[in-house]
Formats: sequence, structure tokens, C-alpha cells
Amino acid sequence: MLPIDAAAHSSRWRRRHPVDKAVLGLGLTVLAISLPPWPGAALVLVTALTVLLGPAGVPRRGLWRAYRVPLGFCVTGALPLLVQVGGPDGFLSVADGGAVRAGELLLRTSAASLGVLLFAFTTPMSDLLPRLVRAGVPAPVVDVALVTYRMSFLLLDSVRRIRQAQAARLGHTTRAATWRSLGGLGATAFVRAFDRAARLQSGLAGRGYDGTLRVLVPEARVSAPFTAASVALLAALACLTLVLEGPLS
Repeated sequence: MLPIDAAAHSSRWRRRHPVDKAVLGLGLTVLAISLPPWPGAALVLVTALTVLLGPAGVPRRGLWRAYRVPLGFCVTGALPLLVQVGGPDGFLSVADGGAVRAGELLLRTSAASLGVLLFAFTTPMSDLLPRLVRAGVPAPVVDVALVTYRMSFLLLDSVRRIRQAQAARLGHTTRAATWRSLGGLGATAFVRAFDRAARLQSGLAGRGYDGTLRVLVPEARVSAPFTAASVALLAALACLTLVLEGPLS
């Protein structure tokens, strides 16, 4: 199990309905994209961090390990705005106002990423995917997503075990040995993935699979107070942004 999935299953909000957490987490993401970067996205970023580390109880180390990947993409996407290609100053020069645009983009994307992580760190996929059928998503699409979700963990576990076996047999001592081990890892994982898929198909056929995977979904109800508090928080952030936008700009 990935660390973010383990954190979601042990979250304080584990028993809350996904709609409650979607209103807050995805609402923060929408605000980060739609509000002015300063101070709107900055306020959303601080709010998301406060909720993640406070009421949601997400471990700081786990949050950083998950956040540094999208943050790297955010930084990479903002850096090209600092320069311009061509023009009177030469083939490559500093873009006029590039630092401001790069900072605004970085604020938007990093704040939006935290909103998505708030939902991901508190909502296991096993709670979310089965409920999508009630939301109108076709059942076969949900079934494929469930099987893919499960198979991905099995594949990652197989890769980990193969790497451990290769390391125990000194398969990573030299560069040439590392490349040979990497090739063997890919070939073995490919074969095992097809073998597991075939066994899964045989198992489902033996259990009378009729095109729908039926799973138990934990009982949960949408909390009106929690949803109302989330909407009030989002509205307060929007209003505070509009109030501060003039003086700060």
C-alpha cells in the first residue's frame, strides 16, 4: 500500500462521506484556480496546510513526501516564464515581468495541489470508487478502475520483491549488473502481470461474474454541519480575497 493510501485509511476523517471531503478539498482547489493568485491562492495554500496538519491530522513527513512531487512539477512549469526566446535582447533573455507571472503560477498550482491532497489523504479509493455508480458513472468503468487500482498494488509489490531478490544476489554491484537486473525486472514484472490478470479472470468466471463487481461500502452519511462549515470557509476565503485584493495590489 502506498503511504498516501495508508494515511487515508488511518485518517481522522476516514468515516466521513466522500462528499463532505470533496466539498472542502476540491472547493479549495477551485478557489486556488479561480481567485487572484495574490492574495487568493496564498490564502488557500495557508488554509489547506492548516486543515491538513490540524483537523485532518495528516503527518507532516507523509504530507511532504506526497507534496514534493506535484510541487516539483509546479516549479518546473513556472521556471520557463522567467525567460523569453528571441527578441531584441538576444536568443535567450530575461522575460519582462516573468518573475511575477512565475510566482503567480507557482502560487496557483501549489495551492491547488494541496486542495487535491486534502481529499486524497482523507478519502481511500475503496470508499470513493463504488459510490461513483450512484453518481451516474457507468458500472463497467468503475469496475475497471477498481481492478486497476487493486492490480497496481500487486504489481508494485511484485516489483519490490524482485528488486530485493536481485539485490540479495548482488545484482546491483556494478553498472552493467544494474542494467541487466533492470531488464530482468521489467521482463519478470510483465510476465507476472499477465499471469495475475489471467488468474483474476479465471477466479471471476468461477464465481459467476456477470459484469458487475459487488463490494461492501462502509456506511456513511453526508454531514450537513460539516458541509455547511466547509462552504462557509470557502465563502470567507473568497470574500477575504476580494477585501484584501485592493490594498495589497
